[in-house]
Amino acid sequence: MKAIVNQDTCISCGLCISTVPEVFEVNADGKAEAFGHTTTENKSAVQEAIDACPVQAISWDD
Repeated sequence: MKAIVNQDTCISCGLCISTVPEVFEVNADGKAEAFGHTTTENKSAVQEAIDACPVQAISWDD
């Protein structure tokens, strides 16, 4: 399971990056990008980032 960030929707608030830095990072365009895979240990934190995204730009890619 992996999180994906819709680049057209992302507003670069950084909330996901601060919540799960081992999964999200800033890309060259200054937007959030999921670069790491979700693990058993960080799945709940990734879901927290998905739920907290103010523009609902993050989702699961099954």
